[in-house]
Amino acid sequence: MSTSTAEMNREDPLSEGEFRERLRELPPSAKLVAKVLEGDAPLSQGELAEESLLPDRTVRYALNRLEESDLVGSRYSFKDARKQVYFLNT
Repeated sequence: MSTSTAEMNREDPLSEGEFRERLRELPPSAKLVAKVLEGDAPLSQGELAEESLLPDRTVRYALNRLEESDLVGSRYSFKDARKQVYFLNT
């Protein structure tokens, strides 16, 4: 049975140096979303938009970039199973 890269990263969180190096290459919106998640994770996309004062569309783009870099993980919310919540992979 093979494991995906995302599954492996959940088991082995990134070191702070590696996390920062990957984050350095991303756009400012992704950095802001990561900073918000640093203090108040897990959060839904709507909560991230509210906390960061960014438009929903920009938050979605930032989350996609963060997920592509394996800096953010997601799961279904325990409060509302229709929503995803996001957290940092550190």
